Amino acid sequence: MASVVKINVLTVPAEQRAELEKRFASRAGAVENSDGFEWFELLRPVEGTDQYLVYTRWRSEDDFKAWMEGPMQAAHRQGPPSEGGEAPKRPAASGSTLWSFEVVQSAGPKA
Repeated sequence: MASVVKINVLTVPAEQRAELEKRFASRAGAVENSDGFEWFELLRPVEGTDQYLVYTRWRSEDDFKAWMEGPMQAAHRQGPPSEGGEAPKRPAASGSTLWSFEVVQSAGPKA
């Protein structure tokens, strides 16, 4: 069975880039311990676009779906306002599209 790759394309206004990266940095471990998880990368645009790519690779579509329905939902849930009265954080991205792929070929560096 081939691995599956999910690429979440996030449209992020320039003023929200640092906030998005901070939020991803603080989520350390949120996906890494999920069954079937194989790889994660957050890709920052260099030029010509305001879209970040969130790359994840999974053993199977079922493993990805299980993560989406459980741990991912919990991680992305916005809580009630804090005791200081602050409103829940609004999303740093202004849009999101999910691309799905099956891994047909892959290669790594030669030893």
